[in-house]
Amino acid sequence: MPSATYKNNTIIKNTGLLYVRMFFTLAVSLFTSRIILNTLGVIDFGLFNVVGSVISTFLFINMSMAATTQRFLSFELGKGNHEKLIQLFSSVLNIHIVIALLILILAETLGLWFLYNKLNIPNDRLSASLWVYQFSVFSALIAIIQVPYNASIKSHEKMGVIAYFSIIEVSLNLILVYILTLIEYDKLKLYAILVFLLKLGVAYGYRVYCKKSFSECHYKFYFNKELYKQLISYSGWSLFGNISVIAKGHAVNILLNLFYGPILNAAMGIANQVSNAINSFFLNFQMAANPQIIKSYASKEIDFMMNLIYRSSKFSFLLLFLLSLPVLIETNYILKLWLGIVPEFAVIFTFLGIINILVDSISGSLITAAHASGRIKNYQIIVGSSLILSLPISYLFLKLGYKPEITLYIGIFTSIVALFLRLIILKNLINISIKKFISQVLLKILYIIIFSVILPLFLKLNLDEGFMRFAIVTVSSIICIVLTINAIGINKEEKTLIKNSIRFLLKNEK
Repeated sequence: MPSATYKNNTIIKNTGLLYVRMFFTLAVSLFTSRIILNTLGVIDFGLFNVVGSVISTFLFINMSMAATTQRFLSFELGKGNHEKLIQLFSSVLNIHIVIALLILILAETLGLWFLYNKLNIPNDRLSASLWVYQFSVFSALIAIIQVPYNASIKSHEKMGVIAYFSIIEVSLNLILVYILTLIEYDKLKLYAILVFLLKLGVAYGYRVYCKKSFSECHYKFYFNKELYKQLISYSGWSLFGNISVIAKGHAVNILLNLFYGPILNAAMGIANQVSNAINSFFLNFQMAANPQIIKSYASKEIDFMMNLIYRSSKFSFLLLFLLSLPVLIETNYILKLWLGIVPEFAVIFTFLGIINILVDSISGSLITAAHASGRIKNYQIIVGSSLILSLPISYLFLKLGYKPEITLYIGIFTSIVALFLRLIILKNLINISIKKFISQVLLKILYIIIFSVILPLFLKLNLDEGFMRFAIVTVSSIICIVLTINAIGINKEEKTLIKNSIRFLLKNEK
């Protein structure tokens, strides 16, 4: 059984590889987003985002099975059951093929009806929107069937492979955007086709790697009624939780289209670009930690798992906050500098979107711990219900005439409620200490926020807007956060862990 030091070093190494990927992809993505917005225009950019949201609403089925696949593969690896692993991979691939067929049927019936009859689309862009829709469907089908292969890579903790493929993908995306500016054709149609071809090529590359590297990834038809029943039962309860995630995100985006049209979807698209870029800090760290949480539970190393949950929740937030604070303070200036053309409501949507992901980042390890336990029925019903309420509440407030940003305020509130509900449920599932989580994670996060924002806010209020103020605010934010974390945010053991992590990364770079 691997030692705690080995496990920590694995997490550190994988996190480092994923952050190398993130910085590269972030830089290219922000550059290409501006070109895409300017090339497509605000209306077409908004249409691309809202049509994609329609497809995403059907992916709740796949999202639940993706979480199930990740959990079961990591669990069996933690137990060292290779024979079960082979059977499991073939079984989940069969299920994903069926899911792809179901989503194709839903997309070509209910989805098309919604596109033609409900979405707010200018008449002269309906044909182009249909192209986007169909190629988004094709891209979604590829992503669905690809899930077991991606889950295998994550379960084996080969994060370097994910990093390399992501760098290749984002580099190809840069070429894609260049082609988009060269060819004289309907830009919205062309962009949809090119994105589909890119997804197809990357998925093929992942599949080839998995077949060469992991013995369980060689498909053999396998049918075990009990195994299928176990997988479908688990994913069935995950299904409800993922419907709530869809409702809180993509469905609200559709709601904004119904009330305000595609211009609001362009603003939300920009906000999501920034939020997703920042959120990659949290996701990369959590992606590296998740397999160890599940494997530790499977091998009954409960003390290690608990420490990892507390630290993962705190460090996920702090890594995110380190990048987010300057963006929160200078949102307006950053968007003007980045885009040139800033859609109405993009600033407030971006600001509130970042607040939401900061709250959600604290819950990442709690979600993984709940899935590791395998007993997720009550968890999904209670937490999912709290999140799904954001959709009807948002509809009610928009109907009453509130401004569109009310939907994000509601989303933040439901995320806070869900965080505390997760803690209460996990107390029963894995005996997590709520008192310890509050003292070691939530209170320390609160203190760091309070003491870190004072100086950067003072500088913003007393300096003229411009690049110099942005640079000063950014530097002061980073210094304040780092000093505050060192003073009150982490204990001696965590300081030692961070020092050892830095030495380990430097040693591996040489």
